Amino acid sequence: MPEGPSVRKFQLLTSPFVGQVVAKVGGSSRKINVNDLNALRLQDSQVHGKNLYLAFVAAEGPLGPTAEETVLQREAANGASSPAQGGQDQVCAPQTCPQEEELQELQHSRSEAPDAVGALGSWLRFHFGLFGSIRANEFSRANKANKRGDWKDPVPRLVLHFEGGGFLAFYNCRMHWCSSPRADPASDILSVEFHRGRALEALRSPDPICYTLLDQRYFSGLGNIIKNEILYLAKIHPLTQGSLLALSDLEHLLDCAVQFSSDWLRSKLCGKGLHPRIYQKEQCPLGHAVTKGTLGPPGGFKRLTWWCPHCQPKVLPGDEDPSPVTK
Repeated sequence: MPEGPSVRKFQLLTSPFVGQVVAKVGGSSRKINVNDLNALRLQDSQVHGKNLYLAFVAAEGPLGPTAEETVLQREAANGASSPAQGGQDQVCAPQTCPQEEELQELQHSRSEAPDAVGALGSWLRFHFGLFGSIRANEFSRANKANKRGDWKDPVPRLVLHFEGGGFLAFYNCRMHWCSSPRADPASDILSVEFHRGRALEALRSPDPICYTLLDQRYFSGLGNIIKNEILYLAKIHPLTQGSLLALSDLEHLLDCAVQFSSDWLRSKLCGKGLHPRIYQKEQCPLGHAVTKGTLGPPGGFKRLTWWCPHCQPKVLPGDEDPSPVTK
């Protein structure tokens, strides 16, 4: 399923439509009545971890401040200096490579604002499944035949046509209404409010490190691709217990998580693809054979995991902080 960097890009696609009124709706979703969105105004767009939240209000109602504008108003009231550039005019078209300040704007999205915004209307939460996506002003097309040999285009779960003439198409996602976004910015690896101390404490648990990394309570937005890649970058075996690792190793792993996620987001915004080092590979970058296994907590969800036994030696109880073997 799409991870934090992908969902952040989805938010960028929705941002130009904030403030516009829904003129027509469509889609195959049976979880919500899509017609309820007719004639509503898209009030705000936020991303928290792997979830996208869109706020809708009655079109005839006042257009209240977005979450970002609410935060800026609070900072101004407290005498804080406002950013030199910000707001909706800062967003580029999806095909344009955004500048560094636009990446920072996405990362600085705050989470205390939904309480104020949520009072004006309802929020629609999107959680994307495998190959889930959002398209702006275009529909997804089949790039290969299905198992029956048919070249059928994917059917969107929801399509929102706006009075301005554009539209958004949502694919393979679960939707439900909520009063406000449920999120903790301190757990979001792409937020400036990410709490490193709390994340480090979670990593020091006796559980295998690959289980902890996928715990969204501490690493919201971190998914299976990021997990595999950062464990290889940090030279840590996925089944090593966090409590057996030196604090410096855990700090390095955390650095890798933040840096890799930020770099992946930056690449996505520039239209570049991901070039994994270990994920779905048969050999690591050093030419060693890669091991693949399905790992997960007992009774929990299991995820495919790739690792290099040579570069990522497992630390066992009693081992003395071994250094990874390199070629």
